[in-house]
Amino acid sequence: MAFRMLLLLTALVLANGQPRGDTALAEELTAVKNRLATVEEELKKLKEVPRVAFSASLGGSGMIKTGPGQEKNLIYKDIITNIGDAYNMETGVFTAPVHGLYYVRFTANGPTDGTINANLYKNDAIFLMVHEQPSGAGSDTGSNGAAVELQKGDKLHMGLWPNTQIYDNSNRHSTVTAILLYPME
Repeated sequence: MAFRMLLLLTALVLANGQPRGDTALAEELTAVKNRLATVEEELKKLKEVPRVAFSASLGGSGMIKTGPGQEKNLIYKDIITNIGDAYNMETGVFTAPVHGLYYVRFTANGPTDGTINANLYKNDAIFLMVHEQPSGAGSDTGSNGAAVELQKGDKLHMGLWPNTQIYDNSNRHSTVTAILLYPME
């Protein structure tokens, strides 16, 4: 492919100017080769960028509730996508494979007869939260999200506070997503 590109660029150089001496043509050809090498190096770097994206829902688990003094880690088992395998569906933990800027988002659904809650933990500390107080008949949904810088090895997981609830079924009402926007050095 590089050889074809070089031939094409050489043809363009030859077709695009006045007749030149060998020296001018050689200098222009060298400049074109240098630009081509730079472009090839940039393409190589783009191909090396890791691809990381996952989305999952709690799935057909129905209602999950916690009692007084209980907290609960949520494990999202209905995997929608897990590119890069950074989400572990056995533990419910997303581990950042590279230092970078990630976009994370989650949604919590539940009936309005109880308090709805979902917390996103970053390295075991609450980072983002959804919290809805009881509001009568029906159901409520809340969501939260942010762009966050994660170091390689940082961990994200979801959890419930005591005396709260979250609901999901095959319609994927309660979900979590993390996407690597770009790596950072």
